[in-house]
Amino acid sequence: MNTLNNKIALNLDRNAEVLVKAFIAPIEHTLSNFHVEWEALANLRVAEPEKQHHVSIFQAFLPDEPVSVGECWRIEETGVMELLRQLNSNPNLDMHMTSGDSLGLWACLRAYNDQFADIAFRVHAEFKLEDGWLTPSQFAGNLIIDRLEGKLACFEMSVPAGTVNLDIGWKEDKEASYSITDAGFCSQMQLCAGARDVTRNIEFSTSITQDEAKRVLAGRFYKSEQINWVSPYQAVERAAAEVKLIHVISIDGPLADESC
Repeated sequence: MNTLNNKIALNLDRNAEVLVKAFIAPIEHTLSNFHVEWEALANLRVAEPEKQHHVSIFQAFLPDEPVSVGECWRIEETGVMELLRQLNSNPNLDMHMTSGDSLGLWACLRAYNDQFADIAFRVHAEFKLEDGWLTPSQFAGNLIIDRLEGKLACFEMSVPAGTVNLDIGWKEDKEASYSITDAGFCSQMQLCAGARDVTRNIEFSTSITQDEAKRVLAGRFYKSEQINWVSPYQAVERAAAEVKLIHVISIDGPLADESC
């Protein structure tokens, strides 16, 4: 890891426009077959496959003040909502099925050099569907800007791959006061702009790794990410060495996203 305390300002040319492409692949699997039995989920499609956005949408991802590598800041909601509407017309940031940990939108300066800056970010949102809702595990991505020209070089925002990356609620009985829940998998739910190939091999002079940025961002949402986790084998060794008991908790879902 190569980091300095130098702070840099991040801005975009406010007169530009950016073409954003959106993708939602058919949902391939849900544990209770909601993707087959629930019409709204079976027919889920991207709202606008392509759209010209004013660059101010992406200014929402940038900090108001100079920042250093590894530093986090809150993302402005309005710009993110506009992008999410390209995927689905009814996004919601105030998710109803959450303890509160997953609420929010955070970005982090991952890397920069004299020309480019790479911002990693994480957003939690859900989509309101007819008779229910769809909650992706998270939206994660990177925004790379050309600092010299004030232009967006590349933008990617997607739901990470995983065995399960969706939480689903369906009010199958419209007269009922409750919804039934399910979990499932979508291979692609993504927004992108710019040329990823052009920026893929950039050499940054000051940086943290993508995995380090992900950990920093996850820590902004979940207190469980602040725990110094060790493997079961290490826990047994440490318990024996420190003459302590091990308290075991069984969990049937992830601690650090909203996939179920």
